[in-house]
Amino acid sequence: MPDRSPGGRVSARLPDFPWDLLAPYGRTARAHPDGLVDLSMGTPVDPVPDVVRAALTAASDLPGYPLTAGTPALRAAITEYLGTLGVAGVDESAVLPTIGSKELVAGLPAQLGLGPGDLVVTPELAYPTYRVGALLAGARCLARDSLTSLGPERVSLLWVNSPANPTGRVLPVAHLRKIVEWARARGTIVVSDECYLELGWSERPVSVLHPDVTDGDHTGVLAVHSLSKRSNFAGYRGGFVAGDPALVGELLAVRKQAGLIVPGPVQAAMVAALTDTAHVTEQRARYARRRDLLRTALVGAGLRIEHSEAGLYLWATRDEDCWRTVEWLASLGILVSPGAVYGDAGARHVRVALTAPDSRVAAAVRRLA
Repeated sequence: MPDRSPGGRVSARLPDFPWDLLAPYGRTARAHPDGLVDLSMGTPVDPVPDVVRAALTAASDLPGYPLTAGTPALRAAITEYLGTLGVAGVDESAVLPTIGSKELVAGLPAQLGLGPGDLVVTPELAYPTYRVGALLAGARCLARDSLTSLGPERVSLLWVNSPANPTGRVLPVAHLRKIVEWARARGTIVVSDECYLELGWSERPVSVLHPDVTDGDHTGVLAVHSLSKRSNFAGYRGGFVAGDPALVGELLAVRKQAGLIVPGPVQAAMVAALTDTAHVTEQRARYARRRDLLRTALVGAGLRIEHSEAGLYLWATRDEDCWRTVEWLASLGILVSPGAVYGDAGARHVRVALTAPDSRVAAAVRRLA
């Protein structure tokens, strides 16, 4: 008999929450005499830009309900921002603000009407919430990098993630074109998670909406963006989805009914974050410094870095079970993510985040030496 206790039915059909699995290693790392260096999560630790905080404060006296579709100023800011990524001419009806990106990722299959009988495909190494979204909708989920391995099976929704979490891999334009062509031939929706698009290091990521990928036709294609990483906006919960106007319109209709609305002051803060580039340049420089320090220290300690061309993470291995590497680093007071939580293909890797204060990064470098 299914568990009908409060929370039982949901918890029975969802995987373990990844960070709960790290709890024992967190206790070990916190016991280090010099304290914990937490490199396990991509949580921003640097100050919210002054321009963002000022915009939030100025808009704090908004007693009425905000617009689910976003204010005209926000929709214009999103389309202008997309233009800076080379995605020009997007109509304001084809963009929609979201309460961060995770809630959209988890709710997207259901909001697009997917359910039992539908198949969602994710990368073999992937953000766990892609699978959670499929499960919450009652759809099936498969992790596949090779689309040819799917054979004739109909795929309703295909997730793409470039730069990738956890690996930092960047998909070339030619590869993205092939994915879009494959999907259009089969009536599959392509959704690209582009939360790390502005954090290219050795490679320059390109949006799935770029004309080099879609020839300017966004039919059946969506891109998901977050302000959390570029603007230290995680506590504000602001992101957006853009692309096919028909799909965005469907999402808007559902989200109006469900009351999934970005608060008005946060919408004003989003406008400020999207239209100011100085703070993004400053934050990129912070991450670049931390990346160089951690990469050198990890390699010096005997780990090998793979991919990691972009994004907020280093994908590292000691050619052993990932949990052994997590345990070894925890003994040094350094907490990282086990690659296995992102898929079976990550069983011998760990993900090392760049999101720690400079003083804590320096502590990790000393310990690894």
